[in-house]
Amino acid sequence: MFKVLLHNDDYTTMEFVVGVLQRVFNKSVPEATRIMLNVHNRGVGVAGVYTAEVAETKIETVHSMAQADGFPLKCSMEPE
Repeated sequence: MFKVLLHNDDYTTMEFVVGVLQRVFNKSVPEATRIMLNVHNRGVGVAGVYTAEVAETKIETVHSMAQADGFPLKCSMEPE
C-alpha cells in the first residue's frame, strides 16, 4: 500500500486543496480541511492510502486538476 501525499506551495489556494480532497479522495469537508491544514502547516499531508495503481491514478488526477486551474500543486506517493 502507498500513501498519497500533497505538498505545500506558496500559490495553490487552501480552497482548491480542500476541493481536490473532496472530489479526488472523497473526503468530507471537515476531514479535507484538517488534511489541508496539515499540508499548510507541515509542508506535506497524507491524502489517503491506496494500492499502487489507485495511488498513481489519483496523483495524475490531482496534477491534471491543478494544471487546468493554473496551480502548481504537487502530489506524490511513498510506501506505507
